[in-house]
Amino acid sequence: MKLRFSSYLILILITGIIACNNHPQKPPAIVFKGVYSFGPEVKSFKDCDSGQEFWVTDSSKQLELKYSQLNFEKPYVPVYVEVEGDKIHSDKEGLGSEFDSTLVVRKLIKITKEIPQDMCN
Repeated sequence: MKLRFSSYLILILITGIIACNNHPQKPPAIVFKGVYSFGPEVKSFKDCDSGQEFWVTDSSKQLELKYSQLNFEKPYVPVYVEVEGDKIHSDKEGLGSEFDSTLVVRKLIKITKEIPQDMCN
């Protein structure tokens, strides 16, 4: 009887360990390369590959910070960025509602005033 109980206990522990290790992982972020503009009412990104425009939310908390550190005299000056992020549907109401999709930035890879003309026309 003790052996049977011990076997069940071990089986339950092994099942629990396997279940904890098999949780679904978040899919890898996609790298987006394009032109970003920032100002009081618009945070937009134009993808260099597709030409698609996105509303931007910055979960990294670095994109807007690094943009502001470039010390532009006026808002909405475009810069080239490479970011890791996810594309989601935009809200139906609010500032980003005029865009079909929103780019949620997870990580800023690169930001520069120099927009590569061969990549982003």
